[in-house]
Amino acid sequence: MSDTTNARQAALDYHALPRPGKLEVRATKPLANGRDLARAYSPGVAEACLEIKEDPANAALYTSRGNLVAVVTNGTAVLGLGNIGALASKPVMEGKAVLFKKFASIDCFDIEVDQADPEKLADIVCALEPSFGAINLEDIKAPDCFTVERICRERMNIPVFHDDQHGTAIVVGAAATNALFVAKKKFEDIKVVSTGGGAAGIACLNMLLKLGVKRENVWLCDIQGLVYEGRTEDMNPIKSEYAQKTDLRTLDDVISDADLFLGLSGPGVLSPEMVAKMADAPIIFALANPTPEIMPELARSVAPRAIIATGRSDFPNQVNNVLCFPFIFRGALDVGATTINDEMQLACIEGIAALARATTSAEAAAAYQGEELTFGPEYLIPKPFDPRLIGVVSSAVAQAAMETGVATRPIEDLDAYRQKLDSTVFKSALLMRPVFQAARVSPRRIVFAEGEDERVLRAAQAIIEETIEMPILIGRPEVIEKRIENAGLNLRLGQNVDLVNPENDPRYRDYWETYHDLLCRRGVSPDIARAIMRTNTTAIGAVMVHRQEADSLICGTFGEFRWHLNYVEQVLGRDGLKPHGALSMVILEDGPLFIADTHVHLHPTPEQIVEIAEGAARHVRRFGIEPKIAFCSQSQFGNQGDGTGGRLRGAIRMLDEMKVDFCYEGEMNIDTALDPELRARLLPSNRMDGAANVLIFAHADAASGVRNILKMKGGGLEVGPILMGMGNRAHIVSPSITARGLLNVSAIAGTPVAHYG
Repeated sequence: MSDTTNARQAALDYHALPRPGKLEVRATKPLANGRDLARAYSPGVAEACLEIKEDPANAALYTSRGNLVAVVTNGTAVLGLGNIGALASKPVMEGKAVLFKKFASIDCFDIEVDQADPEKLADIVCALEPSFGAINLEDIKAPDCFTVERICRERMNIPVFHDDQHGTAIVVGAAATNALFVAKKKFEDIKVVSTGGGAAGIACLNMLLKLGVKRENVWLCDIQGLVYEGRTEDMNPIKSEYAQKTDLRTLDDVISDADLFLGLSGPGVLSPEMVAKMADAPIIFALANPTPEIMPELARSVAPRAIIATGRSDFPNQVNNVLCFPFIFRGALDVGATTINDEMQLACIEGIAALARATTSAEAAAAYQGEELTFGPEYLIPKPFDPRLIGVVSSAVAQAAMETGVATRPIEDLDAYRQKLDSTVFKSALLMRPVFQAARVSPRRIVFAEGEDERVLRAAQAIIEETIEMPILIGRPEVIEKRIENAGLNLRLGQNVDLVNPENDPRYRDYWETYHDLLCRRGVSPDIARAIMRTNTTAIGAVMVHRQEADSLICGTFGEFRWHLNYVEQVLGRDGLKPHGALSMVILEDGPLFIADTHVHLHPTPEQIVEIAEGAARHVRRFGIEPKIAFCSQSQFGNQGDGTGGRLRGAIRMLDEMKVDFCYEGEMNIDTALDPELRARLLPSNRMDGAANVLIFAHADAASGVRNILKMKGGGLEVGPILMGMGNRAHIVSPSITARGLLNVSAIAGTPVAHYG
């Protein structure tokens, strides 16, 4: 079976299995009993209806309309497939709906309309206004699409956006902005030659004019050749606006000295000979799919300095509408915009372009491993899976809507809005906010033991951007500098990050002598101390913290937890400090759940369990959460004498005598801890209200197992582990940690525990 056949079958299986299609509808409210039914439908639903009748704006409060988009098509111009009809276009529209949900959490219905007449199609779309907060027109042939959009915009009081036109134009505008930045040229000075008189091509030219290109410098060609004054064949009023007064007739005639070629036509339209006639370092946007107007290697064979973008994901600079449409709709919906105007589109362009010029995110780098994501000719626009897009672009669009007076629900605090958007992508963002705020006012020096790891480098970049700390990296400078360059980071050794070179550092003698003094009566000779300070970066970092050259150590991106813990405890386990346990916060869809002790004590004693509980309560409050601690076991409120229940009961008796200031209960099963109704049936006099948010186990295997199941099967995101009892002087992460996870741990390490009492 050929690769093509395999790919075709795989695509069909993707759509057919395990159930047909790519969408489903899910309820957002419970419907478990008669009371729920009475509220969801008759008679309770009447109350919401009457509120909307009284004030139509209440529809955004009581229904899903404010977050609901319709993707509407008649299937007359499906990308790469042509006029395949409404029904055959449904898989494409379902896919568009999935993208809305995936990238911007927007609910979407795909609506395929069997109507070729543009005015009748517009009538149908306009009649949908009560159901939706916005309309995305899709895959409607030109010039009908212009007619449909114009009528809908005139008659509807919600955003109507033809993505084939404006979405493409926005991403082209962002790519062109950055391409000219790289080429050191300006919009007002360039000559543009375009092949594509369809909806997308015309919209892109209109956008280039808004960005500063002069109309007289635009040369439009289509299948009939140049669009010129007096031409009658295959013309319409839209194309006529770009007609040139000239005797030239072909693409080859007009391509000379062109700065920008914009192709939205077909394969092979632009030849290498034509490229050779263009200006130096030409900008070539060959966007035909699947085969561009010219393949990048052919263009570079005659113009090595060419700056090239295509519509394909297997080449750099993919012009993909998904960079735009989810986020422009997100911003428009959130402020209740009545339209998507030019200012909102230009704000979208600037947001996308600026994001590419900034340092790339760790998440984008992880999604596109092996690709160089450093701003320049090969990286003009962000990748679709860059999680920063929603915060940057949507907030810029929302701001533009408010400034131009089309927002019916203005947002008072745009910074808070952007943080909220980011939290939809970074699950930890909302919960980590108080920790980051504290870290910003309590600058601490964080030393990373594994400073050569790319995740550490990306975390260091984020620390510089989000806090006022200067990270310290332990590693070989030549390795670190090479990886900084490859990752496109703005780290400068000795300037915004400090460095400790294990192979050649002027503090080497001080470090090994310090280590030897601390451990000379624990079998560590001077030779051993010298060797460890050359090779063991965890020990080096711990010595730096001991010497007060750093405030906290982060280690563990590779290796076993207890191996690192050994050196941390050797050097820093003094002056009353000792590891009490490891606490992990796992962020689930319905909120956070803390798990302890996952790493330090295999079979903690009652005394150690008390220390774990006290440490957990203290650290949970760092996140602005009041702890509700459940001691979990197979035993339930004393019904088993063996196992871990006895040790947990002993810890509870000790806590009772101590009269601590946090809520705790147990010993009990996990379901009892999380289900208040079940707990009330089993022990009506229990002292905990609601579900527990901290689970403490008397066996590390149980704690670690629950943590990993929640991460791998429950979709949870881990923050931590947090090493308790060490005064925030060291944290040992797990090898699976991400750059975002390291940033979170550094924020925790970056705030003195005393800050929280």
